[in-house]
Amino acid sequence: MQQTILSIAGKPGLYKLLSRSNRNLIVESLDEHHKRMPVFSTDRITSLADIAMFTDADDIPLMTILASVRDKEEGKPASIDYKKCSGAELQEYFGQVLPNFDRDRVHNSDIKKLLQWYNILIANGITDFEEEMKPTEGDNIDNRKDME
Repeated sequence: MQQTILSIAGKPGLYKLLSRSNRNLIVESLDEHHKRMPVFSTDRITSLADIAMFTDADDIPLMTILASVRDKEEGKPASIDYKKCSGAELQEYFGQVLPNFDRDRVHNSDIKKLLQWYNILIANGITDFEEEMKPTEGDNIDNRKDME
């Protein structure tokens, strides 16, 4: 799941990868419309598996943080209204989820985006954030067993 859920710069929400071709990807929005559309190499596309957040020590993968939010919320949508709450409330809430987050480099907008994405995933029944990374269909798998 992790590698097939995408964020596309300049487009709101999250998208699920449906198929690939030489020139583009076909994605489906995870909003209420589930609209399908092509995205191209000129679009800045990021897999959720490639995103991490800053802490006082190591960066923590987004999927680990989403799992912490899910555990805090018992699998329900976020209990905080991230659109209306103050910055201090966001920071306090996120401190419960990730106590050692870097308060200088993680902005309120980052926390809002994380909670927005969390709610989108929960609304679409996606709750297994710990699923192992597996190659997706069409990936080039490099078998180097013989070269070692």
